[in-house]
Amino acid sequence: MAHLIGDMVRSIGLPTLKRAAGAITRRVPIRQPMLMIGPGSSARLGRTLAAFAHRRILVVTDETIARLGLMAPMTEALAAGGASFVVFDRVLPDAPIPVIEEGIALFGEEECDAIVAFGGGSVMDTAKAIGLAAANAKHPRDLVGYFKGLHGPTPLYAVPTTAGTGSEVTVAAVISDPAEQRKLVIADTRLVPRMAALDPCLMTGVPADVTAATGLDALTHAVEAYIGRWSTAFSDRMALAAVAMIFANLPRAFADGADLVAREQMALASTFAGLAFTRASVGNVHAIAHQLGGRYHTPHGLANAIMLPIVLRLCEASARPKLATLARRAGVGAAGASDAALAPKFIDAVEALNRSLAIPHQLDALREDDIAALADAACREADANYPVPCVMSREACEGLLREALPTQPRRRRPVARGRQAMPPTKTAARAKPVRG
Repeated sequence: MAHLIGDMVRSIGLPTLKRAAGAITRRVPIRQPMLMIGPGSSARLGRTLAAFAHRRILVVTDETIARLGLMAPMTEALAAGGASFVVFDRVLPDAPIPVIEEGIALFGEEECDAIVAFGGGSVMDTAKAIGLAAANAKHPRDLVGYFKGLHGPTPLYAVPTTAGTGSEVTVAAVISDPAEQRKLVIADTRLVPRMAALDPCLMTGVPADVTAATGLDALTHAVEAYIGRWSTAFSDRMALAAVAMIFANLPRAFADGADLVAREQMALASTFAGLAFTRASVGNVHAIAHQLGGRYHTPHGLANAIMLPIVLRLCEASARPKLATLARRAGVGAAGASDAALAPKFIDAVEALNRSLAIPHQLDALREDDIAALADAACREADANYPVPCVMSREACEGLLREALPTQPRRRRPVARGRQAMPPTKTAARAKPVRG
């Protein structure tokens, strides 16, 4: 079916359709959440939500966040304000559909009427899918695509614990179907949370490698939004601000995770980049990264980080003036240099940033035998959805992927010995309602 739709779209005239879609995205109203920013903002959000008198709030998170106690300031504020809540801490990377089904079941069993997403991108995506599915009594698969729900999601609030996805301001939820090894997108402007807390104190313990990958995810959002063909004055302003902030603050946050100023600036940069690509969309880097995530479970930020400089080389000629502007905002190149000189300098700077953050230049999981299928799927996704500055042919995409192939023999991973962790079951989540 996807091939038939793609062929039909191309026969009608893809450039024409994309121009029409771009005109719509410039005008469709998209809610921006109320933001609480700074140390302690998660507790302030808790106090605010307690005043809203929700019947019961489902707090969606993952096991690590729950174990570390990062939610304590917010949940203590909820309890002190008399709010009732229940914690669902079963979220797994890539927001798999079976986990979302568990969350939907708990939401109904506990008679919840609001959701707080407390975590990274997978937590945000899971919470959005739960909220939309519960409001429409639909399975998550039936919501894949654009505006598939008659009703908007239950009231949704967000507390990001990483600076990368920008999901606290975006209109999409990216979920995964483990059986099909595919990532699926649910898109609806009503998925934007109503309120979000950007609390840098929650990010000080994020490991350096996660800080790097999520930060470069935000950079990819900003860059692709800026060089794409649906950009607006607003999205450009957000994207350029994000790029400048990331180049200035990501190395600081990577080197010293306790640097609250750098952490707060990165949280804001991620939000700005989210605002940019919510309006202007993404591009070829994301089209490829989604396939790598679906097939190999590669973390999305890492896949974007590896592919960003590789794809930018392909687009250098068609996006030269904008790449030059990005170079100037990133503080790269000599003052007064020409666009032709600055555009490649920006790509060089991205590669240098990757190296300084210990991002690999290749993906160990990638296999030559998979490249044709990966390229085919990436090109179909990009052709149908994204306002890219240059169109990737399948042959070109295969070449880009080969640049990420591992060149060294892969070491065999040692087999873990001793007691093995039990996989999560499909029983009810470990959740304890707290009543006020």
